Amino acid sequence: MADDRRSQSPRGGKPARGGKPAAKNAPTRAGKPAPKQDRKSAPKRDTKPGARRGDWKGRARDERTPVDRTAEQKRYDGPDLPEHITGRELDRSVAAQLRSLPEKLAQRVARHLAAAQELLESDPKTAYEHTLAARARAQRLAVVREAVGEAAYAAGEYAEALAELRAAKRMNGAHEYVAIMADCERALGRPDRALTLLRNAPRETFSAPLTAETVIVEAGARRDRGEYDAALRVLELSPLNSRSRAPWVARLRYAYADTLLEAGRPEDALEWFHRTEAIDVEEITDAAERAAEVERSLQG
Repeated sequence: MADDRRSQSPRGGKPARGGKPAAKNAPTRAGKPAPKQDRKSAPKRDTKPGARRGDWKGRARDERTPVDRTAEQKRYDGPDLPEHITGRELDRSVAAQLRSLPEKLAQRVARHLAAAQELLESDPKTAYEHTLAARARAQRLAVVREAVGEAAYAAGEYAEALAELRAAKRMNGAHEYVAIMADCERALGRPDRALTLLRNAPRETFSAPLTAETVIVEAGARRDRGEYDAALRVLELSPLNSRSRAPWVARLRYAYADTLLEAGRPEDALEWFHRTEAIDVEEITDAAERAAEVERSLQG
């Protein structure tokens, strides 16, 4: 999720058959078997493949034209599954939800989900296609709809992501998707809906990382509305000064620095970009580059 587009993504016929030759001694309309033809008077058969009696088979093979798979068929098949993906890569809780499926079907769905998981950051579009293949086989499982929603979000398919995460929430009652859902509303140009979603969420039950994400999205929605002071207040009420070096703290600080810059306070923004860089051990942000940019603009 993101507080703006720079700090993060706010932001997934068969050919007609020839007529079959009549069976040997097939009944006539009168219900009597057709008379056998004398072998001596019978015409000689061409022995070439596909000729005369078997000619309809030869034509069906030779004249068949390839028919493109429909979009629905392509979605069902999904991308090719890498051989090293077995499905055992999934978290146990996810695998447990797949046990309600027949064994072979569960394995196929698990492989598509595992492939999507592996590709989510490097190739979100293909990851999204893998989740669509899983959904085509198991659309009644919340874990599958959740995976489709997250992959669609990563691929920039925000309307699809919102619909899938809503479906997952209806199935399992979970609120863990609220930050992504609100960010999808932002990406679709509906910051008011994003704020309503967050306002009604039971944030007191959220983990620290999820709470941080909701704060970042809320501040972003305020910025979308041009309410920079309100966005800053939302962030200032969060644990910006936490001693933790967890990624969620770095993301909060980065969002705060970026909002300060947008609000016309570059000196303060520079300080917070540096404070972000100091704890961003996993380099999940580009705080160092942003700090350098601000320094150059101040000097120029």
